Amino acid sequence: MSGFETSAAVEASFLAACRAELAAIKPGNVHIHAPGHAMDAATFECAALAAAPIIADPARPIGRRILDATRASFGAAGCNANLGIVLLTAPLARAFETSPDPSPEALREALASVLAGFTPQDAADVFAAIAHASPGGLGEDDTHDVRMAPTIPLLEAMRLSADKDLIARQYVTGFADIFEIGLPALQNTSAPICDHPALGPAFAIYLTYATRFPDSHIGRKFGEARAEAVRERFAAFAAPIPATADTDSVAADAFRFDAELKAEGVNPGTSADLTVATLFVIDLLQPAFFPHHLRNRPRDD
Repeated sequence: MSGFETSAAVEASFLAACRAELAAIKPGNVHIHAPGHAMDAATFECAALAAAPIIADPARPIGRRILDATRASFGAAGCNANLGIVLLTAPLARAFETSPDPSPEALREALASVLAGFTPQDAADVFAAIAHASPGGLGEDDTHDVRMAPTIPLLEAMRLSADKDLIARQYVTGFADIFEIGLPALQNTSAPICDHPALGPAFAIYLTYATRFPDSHIGRKFGEARAEAVRERFAAFAAPIPATADTDSVAADAFRFDAELKAEGVNPGTSADLTVATLFVIDLLQPAFFPHHLRNRPRDD
């Protein structure tokens, strides 16, 4: 694959992942079926369109991609719509550009090299991106705040936040949750769920993350105890789904749960970010490794 073809593939997969995530009912999070938290699907579509060519630009270092994509997205959407998505997909895009073959194993090995190669300038750009989107958010510590120039390497800064932020955790674990939880979640999901127009792969992956982890976004806004309580509610919601043959009833229950969480102001935004990153990997590697699960994914090609 030529450099131009690789860049085009990354851009197309980024947009496909963002749109597939928006197409699914994700209780508490914005999707095309219902707005929430003073945002709607158009907010995220604008942010995705602004970020896509930047994430796919091989001429930009990773930190610069993150900073420029964050600024462009903020300018297009008028708010922080996709910082987490940008932080997750930029290293994955670079890994795909350098991976010798399109397999999960090769991509993961290439990603390890990418994560080990961050420069001080990458750290400065990532800190600037986080500060631009949400001052005092990811990366804030008693001695290392994203509103100030970094004095430690990027991975060390991420390590300081990894126990309370799932996106930082990906940086220090080699995106283990994407490869070991997100990808298997799709492979283990039934075809009726994947084929349902309001559910699909994104619904299955989102539920897997929301039931497995207390959501970082909820934790920052409401505290760790509330995040764990929401995780338990997701687990109770998801438990009967594998034995339910009527996917329309699953969708109806998901709509009710969605309205309930949004009425409480609860948004599992980090689970949604991890979902996009997982769909991004799937779209980059399909059809060889995920041949039938993306039949209904929205995309332009």
